[in-house]
Amino acid sequence: MSDGTRFRRFGARGLVIVLAGALVGVVAPASPASAAVPGLMRISATSSFTSNNFQSVVAVCPLGKVLLGAGYEIIGAAGEVTVDDFRPSGSATTAPTSVYVGAYEIDELADPWMVKAYAVCADPVAGLVRIAVTNAYDSADVHSVVASCPTGKVLTGTGFEMQEVVGKGIVDDLRPNGTSATAPTAVDVRAYEADPFFGPWTLTAYAICANPLPGLVQVSATSGTSSDDYRSSTAVCPSGKVLTGGGFEARDAFGQVVVDDFSPNGGPATGPTSVITGAYEEDPYSSDWSVRTFALCASM
Repeated sequence: MSDGTRFRRFGARGLVIVLAGALVGVVAPASPASAAVPGLMRISATSSFTSNNFQSVVAVCPLGKVLLGAGYEIIGAAGEVTVDDFRPSGSATTAPTSVYVGAYEIDELADPWMVKAYAVCADPVAGLVRIAVTNAYDSADVHSVVASCPTGKVLTGTGFEMQEVVGKGIVDDLRPNGTSATAPTAVDVRAYEADPFFGPWTLTAYAICANPLPGLVQVSATSGTSSDDYRSSTAVCPSGKVLTGGGFEARDAFGQVVVDDFSPNGGPATGPTSVITGAYEEDPYSSDWSVRTFALCASM
């Protein structure tokens, strides 16, 4: 061992730090990993409670926070109202900070109802953007479209928008990809005409995307299968993870079922950890069906 060289050993594995000659650097223990989604919270906003044919509301993240995901709830309609717009703000170059939810009565409804929008917000997340993809403008009974995140980004939240179908379309699937071991990167949206509609219309899928978040996965839960008028399921994040967003799927329903409730839990002081989907038959439907809920979950 040459003069001026000293060895210091730390820990059971004999980690060696070598200081040669003059001290040129310091090796410090690694800091604990920071939260994947700091400042996570869920906020909500509610429209008026009326019998208007159309109602809408915007949930806006607090100043300085961004939108990672969203949800909605129709209160008082029991399957007679369809969500036409579930649109996060933002663009392919700017982070979303709010979500707009607009809903129409499918058939004339005398009773009052209202729409509630949920925003899952957090402190700024690196690379956050909103991607929009719209399918062909035609009069097909079924429309579908996929919005994929740019290469290197992951999916934190979802959304959709139907244009010019004016309450005659039902979104049956808002389905993120990914698994319980792999991060989601895209969302597949499918919509059916609720009643015969002869005009052309379009469907837009929205993907909220960010640079990779630690531990991000997709988990799901499915209700029982039956011909009951109402079905629901709740997807819960694994222990140690929090909810950024989600999705849903009405299985074997083919546009006969309205997703009335797609609600993340949590509040202004607590980050969400689960999401529930509730769905009603729009008209009597004799076949068996089920509802599947997807949760997008990242490390705390």
